[in-house]
Formats: sequence, C-alpha cells, structure tokens
Amino acid sequence: MDLRHTMKGRRALAAVAITTGLLLTVSGCGGGDGGDKPSGTSTSQSSKGGRSKPQASSTPSQATALAEVKGGDITLTVTSAVRDQGGYVTVSGKVTNGSGQFWIASNWRGDERELSGNGASLAGASLIDSKGKKKYLVLRDTQGRCLCTKFDGGGVEAGQSADWFAQFPAPPADTTNVDFQVGSMPPASIQISDGE
Repeated sequence: MDLRHTMKGRRALAAVAITTGLLLTVSGCGGGDGGDKPSGTSTSQSSKGGRSKPQASSTPSQATALAEVKGGDITLTVTSAVRDQGGYVTVSGKVTNGSGQFWIASNWRGDERELSGNGASLAGASLIDSKGKKKYLVLRDTQGRCLCTKFDGGGVEAGQSADWFAQFPAPPADTTNVDFQVGSMPPASIQISDGE
C-alpha cells in the first residue's frame, strides 16, 4: 500500500512539474494579442479589422527617419546610424520598391571582382566624411563577405520593402555628420549617434 501511494505521489508531482514548465515556456514565448510590445516595435492599423500588426511592409514615418532618398522607383530610408564602443558604425534602414517589377540590387554590391559571396547586397555602400575628407567602406569578414545585408532572391519584389544594415569603421568621435552612399542612389546626409 505504501508503494502505491508513493508512486501516485510521484506521478502527481511529475505532472505538476511538467505542467508548470509548459506554462512558463508558453508565457515566456508570449503570444501577444496587442499587449505589451518591445519599445522598438512599431505597428500599423489594419484597415479591415482594426487589429495591429508588425510594420512589415509599411515605410517608416519621416519623424523616425534620419534621411530618405529616391532613385527612380526605389526609395532608400535610413532609420539609424549608431556608433558602438568597438569602433564601428552600424547604419540601417529600409529599401522600398515602388515599381511594378522585381528590383535587382546588383549595382549596390560594389565594383570589387576579387571578392565573391556578396551578390545582391550593400557591399558597395560607403560613408563619406566631408569634414575629414575620408570615405569609409563596408567592413568585410575574413572571407571577404560584407558585414551588411544580402538580399534574398537578389532584390526586392514589386511594391515591397526590405530592411537592411551595413557596418563601417567609425569616423573620429567629433565627426557626427556623414553622407551614406550606395549604388546610383543620391547621397543621404545622416547624423551618427552614440550607442548605449
């Protein structure tokens, strides 16, 4: 009789432990039906149901953009340029294809032919420091691949947007205003902020 009660107690304890673990896992993943959102997440209202959804295809508002330039049907938006303590600047934003056909990002990869693996990417981007009269190129890893976005499928579908980033060596600390340049897009004047 003691053995049976002991086994029942162990089974009940195991069931409680498993249930508790599952509840903690589910609550940790967070389903999020419009509750608390991380501070960096922005949402847009759906015109049909009024439910909010992630900002997947909408462009950032002018209030949050550092710069926005257009080259034909392509809009390049720079949303941040952050200097970190490691001596790098990470520039990020969104590219929007406003045309009716697939946009190929091939001329954004740069002129280098000796390095492969960059494909349709921002490997050809640069930061221009007019004050210091210097041009900073996108950083590369030991394999020659850029520390930047590589576009899936080689570009952006018609009417769609894609997030991007590119990492550069940091200009001197007193240089905060630079021009971001990629491909045939006009230069975008941006201000570098210090990371936390």
